Amino acid sequence: MPESWHLKAISNQPSARIGDYMTNPYGMPGYSVQEVAAKLQNGDEFIIIDVREPRELLLAEIEASFIHIPLSLLSMQRLEALPEEVTDDKNIEVVVMCHHGNRSAQVTAWLRQQGWTNVYNMDGGIEAYAVAIDNNIGRY
Repeated sequence: MPESWHLKAISNQPSARIGDYMTNPYGMPGYSVQEVAAKLQNGDEFIIIDVREPRELLLAEIEASFIHIPLSLLSMQRLEALPEEVTDDKNIEVVVMCHHGNRSAQVTAWLRQQGWTNVYNMDGGIEAYAVAIDNNIGRY
């Protein structure tokens, strides 16, 4: 297994970024959790797609409007799993998130292959968000 796939030690510093968790083996463009938090705070228009499984939502979630499409469902239904607000506009800004940023990087790569141009991975996932932005979010 390439070294870039190994889990690295978690930093409790507010500036924790993807390097503190797991690197993105797909090399997809991404936003840091600080950038996502700023976009949410500024009221920027974008869609968050959370690809974690339903049981994971019970453990941790960002209190923001997002679309939940488990990776298992997306794997089976492909484009049919996406809601109209995403399929109607391939230029809409989409941020994909998961636990550590690996599954979301896969989905980011796949969406870009399907023609979406403005799709970004949330680097470090909800784990990085919980450490750097909101320590009230559950960690697992």
